[in-house]
Amino acid sequence: MAGAAREVLTLQLGHFAGFVGAHWWNQQDAALGRLAGAKEVPGIKELLPGELCPDVLYRAGQTLHGQETYTPRLIVMDLKGSLNSLKQEGGLYQDKHLDAAIAWQGKLTTHKEELQANNPFLQNLLSAEGVMSSDGVWRVQAFPNGKGLLPLAKAFSPTSKSLIPPEGSIKVWSDFLHVQLHPRSICIIQKYNHDGEAGRLEGFGQGESLLREPTYLEELEDRLHFYVEECDYLQGFQVLCDLHDGFSGLGAKATELLQDEYAGRGILTWGLLPGPYTLGEPQKNFYRLFNTALGLVNIAAHSSLICPLSLGGGLGLRPEPPVTFPHLRYDVVTAGASIPFPVAPGHSLPDTLAQFGGTTPWTPLSACGEQSGTRCFAQSVVLRGVDKTRQTSQLSPGTSPSSPLHACTSGEEVLAQYLQQLQPGVLSSSQLLLSPCRVVPPYPRFFSSRLNQQGLILDGTHNGTAVETIPVLTTLCSSSLLHRVLSRLAGELANLDLRRWASFLAAGVEQDDMEETIQELHNLAQCYKDGDSLIS
Repeated sequence: MAGAAREVLTLQLGHFAGFVGAHWWNQQDAALGRLAGAKEVPGIKELLPGELCPDVLYRAGQTLHGQETYTPRLIVMDLKGSLNSLKQEGGLYQDKHLDAAIAWQGKLTTHKEELQANNPFLQNLLSAEGVMSSDGVWRVQAFPNGKGLLPLAKAFSPTSKSLIPPEGSIKVWSDFLHVQLHPRSICIIQKYNHDGEAGRLEGFGQGESLLREPTYLEELEDRLHFYVEECDYLQGFQVLCDLHDGFSGLGAKATELLQDEYAGRGILTWGLLPGPYTLGEPQKNFYRLFNTALGLVNIAAHSSLICPLSLGGGLGLRPEPPVTFPHLRYDVVTAGASIPFPVAPGHSLPDTLAQFGGTTPWTPLSACGEQSGTRCFAQSVVLRGVDKTRQTSQLSPGTSPSSPLHACTSGEEVLAQYLQQLQPGVLSSSQLLLSPCRVVPPYPRFFSSRLNQQGLILDGTHNGTAVETIPVLTTLCSSSLLHRVLSRLAGELANLDLRRWASFLAAGVEQDDMEETIQELHNLAQCYKDGDSLIS
């Protein structure tokens, strides 16, 4: 099954984490070159680039009908009413005959809830891939020669209107989730509602108390044991967690549980914040500030690394201008990167990097504001989707290189040399991957008309062919910028009269907890003060 793969178990905690996760898993599925929920047994590995190892994130299984499956190694926690047409047990393993078999011989009363109709956009995607047969088995559409599964790009015309979701049609993350999930993946918290004004999971203390209740603690532990015990070489956990609401408290307890139960395993946490926001809802904004601060401090204490991600310009009460990308028109995006990495036809990687001069080629997405005047201590950079012919300048014999980058003999050397020039003395790790990022549906179609089918930037508009792949550059950086961000967050909390927000404190957070959080934010900020290095 997993062989020598070092498996990772992903946890998604919260509804915004569900949206980010849906994009993430759709991207993974597209990268594997196959359709969601089904494994091509004879030759899936032959369909994948050597640099991808799907068994790290996916698990093999089998339905009651003997159908091979390949589903994310994933636990999702969300609130009542958050799934729409997606069933909690997923769609791959259902068995109508077993559902009808009831051992009880006495009188029965059946209460049947009306099923939610599939989102039309998602239904169009699914209908191109296969059908659910009368016996409850999902049958995928295969290539005529029987080798592999039909690519989505072949199932639809790139300009098909059915690939564009109607305005306002996406209500919940499952409306565009293109991946089939295992029955053990989804855990619904019935105690709180996703919609409506009452029964909301608003505060850190509410979320923290959920995993003190045996019901939800045992549900999470059972799912963890199910996935972990079948792993051969578990390397750790990836946690996507909402910071702005009560899921920040649940995330704090969940990461504490992971650290206690699986000591020595890595825990990488992405703290997610929707943005931008407005000043029109003061209580919501104050709760967001409290939850974010408490979440960052407590989750950081139990994670190997935590990285906030948001399209908002800052973590504080005052809304900052949202993040912009020169070649995207977006309502939501889920990565911190150069999207797409701006390569033009006929230009090499050295040409592209040289045009940035002394500026960084990526846009920060951690709600940390302006980077100027800050220092990077260490960074990890990944560039994918630049083909071999573009990675070096391909100079003719006797031609003098126009820059040190143009003299490099490999793409890896180009990227490493560029990072060294950009930030001398910084400990940098860089990787160059050939496979681009696939952006076929249901990935949002929000790209500039200046991009061609491969995501390369043209001088003018192109002929309307939909973008199918893009080169992408991403980075994780430990920087003195965090000193400024964490200090400001602590300062804003210290200036608030917490007695005005008794409802937040009543949800399970004490005044002493907030004061301790402020002190811990100052302590964390000192770790990133310019002049101090995290590397010794």
